[in-house]
Amino acid sequence: MDKEAILKRVEEALDSIRPHLKEDGGNIEVVEITDDLVAKVKWVGTCETCSMSPMTMKGGIEYTIKNQVPEITGIEPVNGTFVS
Repeated sequence: MDKEAILKRVEEALDSIRPHLKEDGGNIEVVEITDDLVAKVKWVGTCETCSMSPMTMKGGIEYTIKNQVPEITGIEPVNGTFVS
């Protein structure tokens, strides 16, 4: 398992979503890829307190990452309003 290569692919997947987040003054950063291949992410800017963050996480972030990087077992925000 090459976590560095997986991180690069996760970042590339997020790059396809970031323009939409940035339109509203937000963004998302990858904090780490854990040993069990969970992507820990951090909401930035307006996304951190946005009431739509849970929907964005489920419908946008998780969907995109898992489609483009199927090795990822989960996505967990380290901040924000996400409720699983």
